[in-house]
Amino acid sequence: MDQLPPNHHGDNNAKFGGPIGYLCALTMTIGRRGDGKLVTKLANVTANDHVLDIGCGPGTAVRIAASTGATVTGVDPAQPMLQMARLLTKIRPPTGTTEWIHAGCEDIPAPDDTYSVCWSLASVHHWPNLDAGLTEVRRVLRPGGRFIALEKQSPPGADGLASHGWAPDQADRFAAILHDFGFELGQVENHHHGRRKVVTVSSVLT
Repeated sequence: MDQLPPNHHGDNNAKFGGPIGYLCALTMTIGRRGDGKLVTKLANVTANDHVLDIGCGPGTAVRIAASTGATVTGVDPAQPMLQMARLLTKIRPPTGTTEWIHAGCEDIPAPDDTYSVCWSLASVHHWPNLDAGLTEVRRVLRPGGRFIALEKQSPPGADGLASHGWAPDQADRFAAILHDFGFELGQVENHHHGRRKVVTVSSVLT
């Protein structure tokens, strides 16, 4: 069986821009708090950080990171996600500053060396162009900046909804790809919170 690339669902993002996007946003709001808490801890986010969340969805991780006092920018190509993110942030604003931008991973409207932390949660497998996305991450992240990709653990050969994540070989391959893009060799770790099992690839831009 051929190995699937880390962005193996990069061609089915249109659904998030339609009515189903609002349903997905609601589901993510309820079920993804653990992911946000995990990466905020792994990245050691503090009030001095400027964080970028690529594929931020309804902004759960953005608000958790901003609760440290950090400045956090969420970008997403789907307007329903951003509309939900703005609404929820208005209802319960965090301590830090939040910003929402309609953009994809391959075209982030920010100057070079803007962010000290960047992550993408359950999103890299949807990136249309992995090389373009990582080129942008490298551009907007400061030298020494931390990058984390988080995906649901998927069994090898999974299909349907179960395939929306990474099998072990995909996580390992993404860590190697990061190294090719000028990052330290990524650290692959498995985690679980509640019933959700995830894998993270963490690295630092050299």
